[in-house]
Amino acid sequence: MVTDEAPTEASGYVQPEIDVPALAALLDGEYAEIRELVRSNLKTYASILEEADELSLDAYRERVRELVVEMAATGQTGMGFPREYGGGGDVGASIAAFETLAFGDLSVLVKVGVQFGLFGGAILQLGTERHHDAYLPDLITGKLMGCFAMTETGHGSNVQALGTVARYDARSQEFVLTTPGEEARKDYIGNAARHGEVAVVFAQLEVDGTSEGVHAFVVPIRAGGEPAPGVRIEDDGRKMGLNGVDNGRLHFDGVRIPREALLNRFADVTPEGVYESPIDNPNRRFFTMLGTLVQGRVSVGGAAVNAAKVALTVATRYATRRRQFEPAPGEREQLLLDYGLHQRRLLPLIARTYALHFAQDVVRTRLHEVFSGIETDAQARRELEARAAGTKALTTWHATRTIQECREACGGAGYLSVNRFAALKSDSDIFTTFEGDNHVL
Repeated sequence: MVTDEAPTEASGYVQPEIDVPALAALLDGEYAEIRELVRSNLKTYASILEEADELSLDAYRERVRELVVEMAATGQTGMGFPREYGGGGDVGASIAAFETLAFGDLSVLVKVGVQFGLFGGAILQLGTERHHDAYLPDLITGKLMGCFAMTETGHGSNVQALGTVARYDARSQEFVLTTPGEEARKDYIGNAARHGEVAVVFAQLEVDGTSEGVHAFVVPIRAGGEPAPGVRIEDDGRKMGLNGVDNGRLHFDGVRIPREALLNRFADVTPEGVYESPIDNPNRRFFTMLGTLVQGRVSVGGAAVNAAKVALTVATRYATRRRQFEPAPGEREQLLLDYGLHQRRLLPLIARTYALHFAQDVVRTRLHEVFSGIETDAQARRELEARAAGTKALTTWHATRTIQECREACGGAGYLSVNRFAALKSDSDIFTTFEGDNHVL
């Protein structure tokens, strides 16, 4: 196991003169306080890193849920929500907290992302006061667990072609939610298999026989711990990684929800069945709606950078301890990090990680400015979306490459679970896919 023991002169490696506090302050930036809170919480819950390999699937999922609720009580997961609902009122701080959480168990990270970023973010950004009052206080504390049900078995990146349908019934003033076939079932949905009680469901809205495009609805999926009437729930089962997150499938068989369940920030349906929206162009309306959800993409990019940091920290420490081959007969074997080949394996990755760290700082700052109303120009929002897409692709590909290279650079030690590469590889691999497939981005 690679330990935190500092290299010594006796080991042949002398610690260079580095102002560590100054470097830490630079990297933590303006959110040093929230990052320290998250790091403190990670120390408290460090046992999850070992428990992940020992617990059964169900027990691991329950442990992750417990940790997420406990973390919510510290305030770290609610930083991006309005203060009047129990949040911190700081979008940038919420991203910084999420990024820092990536130093720990990534199932906990993703569970937090599903609950507070995707589910909570959709309620906040697509809903209005009636939805905020009804859901935000309980979801911020983790009392109400929810899902973000966008992806379907047959559609992921092409959101405009989703198959789930929500037809408005003017007589009852309800929407009727239907899954027309297996390709339209909601799939890979975090929190769906076990813990979710409510889902934000994206569906094709039909009003008086006319399709108005994809809209989001708040849909109860469980009642008293059991599937709600008309809702079928399946467990996606074990995955390559992130097995502490309960991904599942959702089917809707004529599920009726009230008219008020439509998240109506950008469009609404009157009781009589008249569709209304302040944005006339349906394409612009759709992309405006999706643009409000860019926070998830920014969060994943930051988490990927920090997953790469974990791998590089382990590999670099190992390289300052492990020795191979003496430079001359009778001399002590050389440290791995003294070899040019090993330096060329690790140092460019370290440099690129620093560069991507600061690139993430830029996109996080832009997100905060746009979503806090500091920057109101429409062009700024479009530039944010483009920058977030590009940065997310670069950071997640970088993390995948870096973790693999670091595993190989640690030889057999890198293959031991205790050194975290197994978890890092399996848990972060999906980062290149969710919140937007990198090639599409």
